[in-house]
Amino acid sequence: MDIKTIRTDEELNSALLRIEQLWGAAPNSPEGAELDVLAMLVDKNEEEQVLIPRY
Repeated sequence: MDIKTIRTDEELNSALLRIEQLWGAAPNSPEGAELDVLAMLVDKNEEEQVLIPRY
């Protein structure tokens, strides 16, 4: 598992592809742990990238 922060669109796309591969992994397995971490990183990245205008 080589996980790092997501800073570019390419890294985001790679993370999303890996999440797709890992989908359905057992919760207490190494694959399940990798899925959890990648999902958190993608979520955090989307929070920071998607700006919602305040009125």
